[in-house]
Amino acid sequence: MRLVKVLGIAGLVGVAATGVAVARAERRRRAYTPEDIRARLHARHDEAVSRR
Repeated sequence: MRLVKVLGIAGLVGVAATGVAVARAERRRRAYTPEDIRARLHARHDEAVSRR
């Protein structure tokens, strides 16, 4: 019975850690302004075109 409790707690900790990671990624993604995104896309496009 004790092993089941430990596994249950470990599962809950894993779910919480995953939630934290997802929240951080979402915050990081939403921190960009539309101008930032546009500038990054233009830079990536220019880099891709220059490789041809």
